[in-house]
Amino acid sequence: MAAAPGGLTGWIRTRLARLDGSGRAPGIDLARGLAVIGMFAAHLLDTSPFAWGDPATWIDVVNGRSSILFATLAGVSLALVTGGSTPVDGERMAVARGRIVVRAIAIWVIGLLLVALDTPVLVILPAYGILFLLALPVLRMRPATLLAIAAAVALIAPFAVWATDGWAGWESPSGELIAQLTGWHYPFALWFAFVAAGLAIGRLRLGRPRTAFALVLGGAAAAVIGYGVLGRWRSLAEPESVWAHVLDDAAHSSGVAEAVGSGGFAVAVIGVCLLVCRTPLRWLAWPLRAMGSMPLTAYAAQLVAWALLQPEPTVLQFGSDLVAFRATEPFWPLTVATIVGCSLWSLLVGRGPLEAGIAWLARTMVPSSRRGVSLAVG
Repeated sequence: MAAAPGGLTGWIRTRLARLDGSGRAPGIDLARGLAVIGMFAAHLLDTSPFAWGDPATWIDVVNGRSSILFATLAGVSLALVTGGSTPVDGERMAVARGRIVVRAIAIWVIGLLLVALDTPVLVILPAYGILFLLALPVLRMRPATLLAIAAAVALIAPFAVWATDGWAGWESPSGELIAQLTGWHYPFALWFAFVAAGLAIGRLRLGRPRTAFALVLGGAAAAVIGYGVLGRWRSLAEPESVWAHVLDDAAHSSGVAEAVGSGGFAVAVIGVCLLVCRTPLRWLAWPLRAMGSMPLTAYAAQLVAWALLQPEPTVLQFGSDLVAFRATEPFWPLTVATIVGCSLWSLLVGRGPLEAGIAWLARTMVPSSRRGVSLAVG
């Protein structure tokens, strides 16, 4: 019996093409997929400090930079769902802002639920939700203004973070609760710089090659300034001085050098992904793009799997829950399972379950008041 026209091949081609459809940016999905894998690696692999001369340490590039890439892409997403290079206004912007509020609260709640799993992971989602709310007033600003805000925050906020980190109350039960509710390991006072930079990127014409090249070159320049110039200045400061802390370039240090260097790294990665997805390589990268189309689901699934698979810690053998789980060598099994699961879900269903659920909640809580006002959240 002859196969029906199109048949299975046509069905697969149609499903694969959904990630290239209207409203999707293949390069951004690829960057999100890389950010998720980077966070998997930061959580699940035991890495040594980065050293240019030792390739065995290069995996350390994921520490800190993956989560900063994730936050920068949050800003890009906010720009895309509010019109991209041409921001919406009037009722459409009002609806978009309302749905972003719902999305922020939902992500914050999901983050707290993941914190409650008690895995040895500092969950980024509570801070992520707060950052969405902080972005509301700047949604309609021009890219140049947003980049200026990002630069100012990156240079000034580390002083505020350093002063706040000195609060003795962090060690108290109430301080620990505040840290969990705000995701303070990812201090929103500083991390708003990455969201603002992402918003600026999302307001550019991402389909143009020169935009992608500009992001690669600009991001690389910022990385050189952060790590090569500011980081060197930090090495000249007294070890325990304010400047030594504020100019730090270490992962999760919240220093100016880290903010500028890792922020530039994130921008360059986004530019590279946009360029890659202008070539046939975007089809080879399709599984990563599928995972990047549902980053919240992939991130949450990893922590749920961790909670379910975590072995009982044996102090003498492992020393801690983190070491105990890493000793099971979970990175590749969990990463491959997540990529395969997201790919199958994208083919068979479409949008990720958490992404679809939050989008439905946002549409329900903030309905459009007239026909024709339609905005996706995700």
